[in-house]
Amino acid sequence: MADTFNYRIDHHGSLVRPAELTAARAAGDPEALRTAEAKAVDEAVAYQRRLRSTVVTDGDFPREDFRGAVLEGVSGFRRTDRTGADGLVRWVAESLPKAEGPLLADWAARLAELTVIAPKVSLPSPAYLAATTYEPGLGVPSARALGEALAEIVRAEIALLVSRGVRLIQLNSPLLLDQVAPDPAGPGALSFEDALAVDSAAIRLDERPEGVRIGVAPGWAAPGAVDVGRAERLFTEVPADRWVLPFDQGTESEVELVRALPEERDFCLGVVDATRPELEDIDTVMSRIDPLDAFKDLEDAAVAPSRGFADVASRPLLSAEDQRRKLVLVETIARYCWGNEF
Repeated sequence: MADTFNYRIDHHGSLVRPAELTAARAAGDPEALRTAEAKAVDEAVAYQRRLRSTVVTDGDFPREDFRGAVLEGVSGFRRTDRTGADGLVRWVAESLPKAEGPLLADWAARLAELTVIAPKVSLPSPAYLAATTYEPGLGVPSARALGEALAEIVRAEIALLVSRGVRLIQLNSPLLLDQVAPDPAGPGALSFEDALAVDSAAIRLDERPEGVRIGVAPGWAAPGAVDVGRAERLFTEVPADRWVLPFDQGTESEVELVRALPEERDFCLGVVDATRPELEDIDTVMSRIDPLDAFKDLEDAAVAPSRGFADVASRPLLSAEDQRRKLVLVETIARYCWGNEF
């Protein structure tokens, strides 16, 4: 697909927070925190440029976790003192949400001022938020209604981001890959069908300027096996330009997910494990990628870590140095695949 080469070396967006930012968040001084966030984002852009990434993000530095862009920026949600099975603090929806202003557009504008490298923005998908925040009896008529309200907010934010020059936007929907297994686990508050409809609504733009890519990351790990029919439904019913897929374990199900993609879709392969510090062997990684050429055009591909390095600010998956080594490895793998054609 045209312009894929512009975004060959990708990452999910969440980076390990610097110690100064973590300390400022813990101190509870809002003004000092804003200053620390701005400084950390400036340094993160310089860091990504040195690593030769083809995209830059704000590292999710201004947020508690990867959901914060929406949960902290709209009305209708309440943070609880409970923790979910995924280890994230539980938020609940008490009314249908309303946006109280731009969610990420201001931070994206700051990125654009700092570098000519394409700013990338990551948002939690409305289906994921609806599935994990809906509770019966709290004032929201249904999980589907909650998802549809969130989809309107996310779609409006995407349109605003595009109007301000953002060319790569990623929706994180970590529950979707669980639903393409032959015997999927219970979908929770939102059915598979409803989740597809909600996320589809969020990314259906009337116009897409040339070079804009809207991607979806449907999960951090492939299921043990893939129901090809359900995978094809996911990839065709949600009109994403790019699918960000795990590809770091060398399993057949990872290959089956790529095989199920429609021909016209870009794909980004999460080729290094963002959860362990040991570096992957480049020959092993290439031996996984090369066979894809038999059924996919690798000119439509990109590479990235398997997930964010710190989807929760206080709980990084790796140290800052291990993160750097992993990102350098992703850049090296990209050059093995495509030379210097970025």
